[in-house]
Amino acid sequence: MKIQEIRELIRLIDQSNIEEFVYEHDGTKVHMKKTTKEALVQATVQPAVEQAAKPVIEEVKPQAPTQPVASPTEVKQQESPKQEVKNTENLHKITSPMVGTFYAAPSPDAPPYVKVGDKVKTDTVVCIIEAMKLFNEIEAEVNGEIVEVLVENGQLVEYGQPLFLVKPE
Repeated sequence: MKIQEIRELIRLIDQSNIEEFVYEHDGTKVHMKKTTKEALVQATVQPAVEQAAKPVIEEVKPQAPTQPVASPTEVKQQESPKQEVKNTENLHKITSPMVGTFYAAPSPDAPPYVKVGDKVKTDTVVCIIEAMKLFNEIEAEVNGEIVEVLVENGQLVEYGQPLFLVKPE
C-alpha cells in the first residue's frame, strides 16, 4: 500500500462518521480509530502515527508592527515576508507523511534524489523518511520543478511538515 493511498484513507475516515477502520492486504494491515478528533494509524510495518487528523503545519503570517516604524530599512524587512507568502501560495508543498528522519539521498555518499531546479513527475522519489529502521521513499505527488528544499539532510521531521516547495506545471 502506497503512502498516497494511506493519506487518502486517513482523509476519508476523518471526514466520515466511521469510528474505526481495519484493512488487511498482502501482509500489510492498516487499523484506524478515531479518538477525540485525532486518528491513530497503525500498520504492521510501522508504529502508530498519531496526530493524523491534527495537522502540524502552521502558517506564519506577518503581523502589523506594534510600535511606529522609525527607518526605511525596517519597512523593507517587514515587506519581504509578505512577498514570500504571496509567492508560496501557488506552490505545491510536499509534506512528510510520517514522523521520522529526512534523508535527501539513498546513501551518505550518493547524490541527492532532487535539488533546486530539478524537474519532477508524480512518481519521482524526492527523499527518504526513516521511521523505526524502515526507509520510506517519498514521491513528488505533482509534476513540476523543485523551488526550495525546506529541511536539512538528517533532520527529524514531523507528520505534515513541509519538505519541498514545487512549482506545478
